Amino acid sequence: MVCVGSKTLKFRKTKSQSTEEMKERRNERKERKNVRNHWKEGFSKVKENPASLPSGKSSLSKRVDPETSKYFLEISSLLEGNVNDLEERSVLCGNALEETRGKELQIASDKILSHVLEILLQSCSVDQLCSFLLSCANDFPSIAIDQSGSHVAETAFKALALYIQYNNADSAIEQVLRKICQVVMGNTVDVMCSSYGSHVMRSLLCLLKGVPLDFLENFHVTKSATVLAERLKSSSRKSDGEHLAQMQQSFPDLLKFLVRGMLSNASEHMETLRVHNFGTLVLQTVLKLLEGDDEELLHIIPILLGCNARDVTWEGEILSIVSSQTVLGLIKDPAFSHLMEVILEVAPDSLYSEIFTKVFRGSLFDLSCHQCSNFVVQALASSTRHQGQMSLLWEELGPKFKELLKLRKSGVVACLLAGCLRLNTLEKECCQALANAVCLESGSTSCIIPRIFFLENYFFEEKSNWNWPLGERLSTLGCLMLQIIFRLPREHTQQYTSSLTSMESIHVLETAKDAGGSRVIEAFLSSDASVKQKQKIVSKLKGHFGELAMHQSGCFTVEKCFSAVNVPLKEVICSDLLSLQNELSKTKHGPHLLRKCDVARYSNKPDQWRSAQASKETTKKEFLDLFSFETKSKNVNYKAAAPSGVKSPQGPKKKRKGDIMDSLIKDVEKSMAKVSGLGQKRHRSEDKDNKGASDSLEYSSDSTKKKRKERNNDGLSNSCRKRKVA
Repeated sequence: MVCVGSKTLKFRKTKSQSTEEMKERRNERKERKNVRNHWKEGFSKVKENPASLPSGKSSLSKRVDPETSKYFLEISSLLEGNVNDLEERSVLCGNALEETRGKELQIASDKILSHVLEILLQSCSVDQLCSFLLSCANDFPSIAIDQSGSHVAETAFKALALYIQYNNADSAIEQVLRKICQVVMGNTVDVMCSSYGSHVMRSLLCLLKGVPLDFLENFHVTKSATVLAERLKSSSRKSDGEHLAQMQQSFPDLLKFLVRGMLSNASEHMETLRVHNFGTLVLQTVLKLLEGDDEELLHIIPILLGCNARDVTWEGEILSIVSSQTVLGLIKDPAFSHLMEVILEVAPDSLYSEIFTKVFRGSLFDLSCHQCSNFVVQALASSTRHQGQMSLLWEELGPKFKELLKLRKSGVVACLLAGCLRLNTLEKECCQALANAVCLESGSTSCIIPRIFFLENYFFEEKSNWNWPLGERLSTLGCLMLQIIFRLPREHTQQYTSSLTSMESIHVLETAKDAGGSRVIEAFLSSDASVKQKQKIVSKLKGHFGELAMHQSGCFTVEKCFSAVNVPLKEVICSDLLSLQNELSKTKHGPHLLRKCDVARYSNKPDQWRSAQASKETTKKEFLDLFSFETKSKNVNYKAAAPSGVKSPQGPKKKRKGDIMDSLIKDVEKSMAKVSGLGQKRHRSEDKDNKGASDSLEYSSDSTKKKRKERNNDGLSNSCRKRKVA
């Protein structure tokens, strides 16, 4: 009875707890719903009783009087009504902005009226906008660090940027920006250390640099996938400045004026700012915007590392007055580690070499084992300037591959592989070191690929009895490393090729179904491995090509398989696709694949299809023989694009371009088709994805009705994120 009673009591306690949790969840849903409709409800309440308006005041502002509140809500109703004439709308906004004189801080920091103010700033003329900013310039820091006011400040900057994008900036705009810069410089620390002010400061810096509106988000939140894509490129890193292909008018003198003033006024607090969650975000933005300006960077970076501004004179020994041990300790801080990553990426070559030698040399493995500083080592490896620096990295980390993988720091290994590929050095050594790390001393090389596919699983289970875990997702970084390896010359990757081709058919199918594994197979089929080896791996997918093609990632794998094999295997693929032709035609990528494989002709005239495919094979062979275009050429295999497993920063959509050889062969086929009549027009549906996102630059009053998010976690997620173990 006691046991039963204890179970009963335990059950009742659990039930009570679950009831309370359900009540809490219901309350949370109600609160979110109230927040979504907060400003609309506020408007209706004020129309009935203006005194009932929530003040929305912060500790920085006074309550807005009821008459002013009622006036601006009436203006909002008019703007949302039938005022469609642009001139009439501009006059109405101008008159309303005149009424804000002397009350800008109170209105901007009000949770409801700030929405109305945003609508006015988006709809007014540039002269009226400049007049408003000049009027509130002295209160601008207080507006910037307020939850509601920060939205108003950023809306004003976006309106200015939108005007500058299509018109030349006149002296009035420059005068306004200079005044704001002067005021902000006097309150640098307060603004930078605010979760809201940090956003506003970064938007101001981007406006002075001339950053397009659709690129602003990159300076507020940098996604880890974007960073990883840059680091694993096999070509030189592309700077943020190079990404801004269509830079609009900028204010370079004002930018330098603001940056120098910020550093001067914050010099006494630099030790705090460089490890502050929000302050370091502003410093990162400064470095990214000044990338390529070596003179400014040689002045700024030493200050961030601990030098006094008066002591910064470039004579080749900047770090002689900086304690390397102090910097090493800071690198393990979550916020400063992000800042150090950017420093390594943008530092001039001379300063990078000094930092590499005096700070990192001799401590690389210790830093690689830390949960924060291992990301700095990744940035160091991806930013190496020449083969000598990569050799120094290899001396310390090359023999430690196995230890790094056991500590879940495979990101460091992946960046070393990518760096060796980019600089064409130590490629054979890297391949051998990785193979040795995952193979037992008496083990066969056939286990290399499976164990890299399951890095985390393999190193934390009994190795002697380890088997392929069916149904589990493959390791993302493991797949990325294999993609890098298959871009190397085949004399360095023979054991990896042997391991892949010796896999069982069921494991090859599991790999092809996985988003990362399918890209490894594609990388192998695009490599300079022999045709026989490629056909061996493709033949293990017989009977499953239709199943794979139904998935978006598998569709690309089937296309690669079709391009890499001979005519008999092409026919096997076509036969599988024909059985699912109707289903494939309804998917996003299915129609393109059906055209690529010419399934319609195969269905109606199989003999003609075989003749056409044989002709293409002959054309390809003649082309290779005529121009001695060897597929093992590094110009083909060392692609500049990031590995397919991570999202490219150029765009959110998944795009894949053909190899150089394939495009050249296609040109030859087109020219021969004019004579032989064997050519067939093909159009890639993916090309439609290259349209720009120009619509994102349009601003309307509806945009002000967006749900406002708290920014406490926004900056924090970037500067002090919980570092995932690589």
